[in-house]
Amino acid sequence: MAKLTFYGAAQEVTGSCHMLESPAVGKILLDCGMHQGGDAVDRVHEESFPFNPAEIDAVILSHGHLDHSGLLPTLVNQGFDGPIYCTQATRQLLRVLLEDARGLYERDLERDNLRRQRAGRPLIEPRYTAHDVEKVLRLCDGKQYRKPFGIAADVELTFLDAGHILGSAIVHLKIIEHGKPRILVFSGDLGNRHSALMNDPEYVNEADLVLMEGTYGNRNHRDHDATLEQFRQVLHETWEAGGNVMIPSFAIGRSQELIYYLGCLHHSGELDNWQVFLDSPMAIEVTEIYDRWLHLLDDEDIRCLSDANRESLAQFLPTLKLCRSAEDSMQINAIKQGALIIAGSGMCTGGRIRHHFKHRIWKRENTVIFIGFQARGTLGRMLVDGVETFKMFGDDFKVGARIETIGGLSAHAGQDELIDWIDRFRKESPGTETQRPRVMLVHGETEALQALSDRLQQDKGIRAEIPAYRDSIEF
Repeated sequence: MAKLTFYGAAQEVTGSCHMLESPAVGKILLDCGMHQGGDAVDRVHEESFPFNPAEIDAVILSHGHLDHSGLLPTLVNQGFDGPIYCTQATRQLLRVLLEDARGLYERDLERDNLRRQRAGRPLIEPRYTAHDVEKVLRLCDGKQYRKPFGIAADVELTFLDAGHILGSAIVHLKIIEHGKPRILVFSGDLGNRHSALMNDPEYVNEADLVLMEGTYGNRNHRDHDATLEQFRQVLHETWEAGGNVMIPSFAIGRSQELIYYLGCLHHSGELDNWQVFLDSPMAIEVTEIYDRWLHLLDDEDIRCLSDANRESLAQFLPTLKLCRSAEDSMQINAIKQGALIIAGSGMCTGGRIRHHFKHRIWKRENTVIFIGFQARGTLGRMLVDGVETFKMFGDDFKVGARIETIGGLSAHAGQDELIDWIDRFRKESPGTETQRPRVMLVHGETEALQALSDRLQQDKGIRAEIPAYRDSIEF
């Protein structure tokens, strides 16, 4: 009998981590993500594994975002030495993400230790090092979509396209126990069908147990055409006001989609005369990786690049300036109006976007546009919720800028899309009625998961469970 225990993303959005145990597979982690929000050192040092990492036989990684992958270096540091199964594109993105996270962690740790040294307090030992990041990458075993492969004698793993970011996967595990097959499907993060560049999430028809994310389980995204019209309108109104636009954006997925949409506006003559800055070395590197994997992306959107005689996303937007160095970033401060700045981090927990806030968020002519989910406890969530003042870099800041949320550009499926995806599951058994799989809702705040569970029961007759942290189930 297999057992599944929920060690993260249980009634919360970040920290995805679930352990599968059975005689056939041993102990396998589905994702190994960190919680987001707060100081980098606090995030790493407040995380602890409620299991022995040395006893884990393998990790199956749905995609590269840090809330799904960020604790892999710590896992390795504490004794894990098994394979990490992921898609080939995820393996390439992981190097960028984990190296960036390590650099931020080490800088913050050095600063904290300097303060401790001055105060005569003991220094903090690092939880992981560059060596651990390199080992994570060596352990990664990149696989193709839709190509089943064995990870044990009676266990077959297949990755399907989740349509969330480059390389994101739906995990399909087929386990044979006592001659009888059992199928577990883990959605990872399901993409928004209207997202630029991404394919639609693939459907699965049969499973015994399904773990499905519910980030937007309590609402749908705005109509796609209306969303793009809102985006155009906000940009134009800010241009007319003589202001600047700041867009906190995740380096993977959202930044590339923004470049694509802005490129479309440019080619249709609707972008005014914005100077567009991609102010994120990591997002620049990720964009170059996207260019190498264009063949995996949505055919129709990629055809637009070809029709414009462009072979890369950066070329598709001629007004785009890539800011690799700190000096490039600081030069943007001299621009009084007409700067459209895309910078990380997406939830404003760190990165260059906070420095742009320092110079511009208190000015009424400027606009901050949020295009992705903002987790509780982050500066991004505070701004979306209407905070009037906040503290940053030791100073108080008044929010004078216009705050806009463009929800239709989210990388996550909305409520109706989640319901449609899970509704496709049926289990056909000879001589019996068609049966539904057991459904567990994860990766969502409690209110969102409960709303999704209620609608599944009312509209589809699907009973969905909402596990809490450290709950275990057998299947």
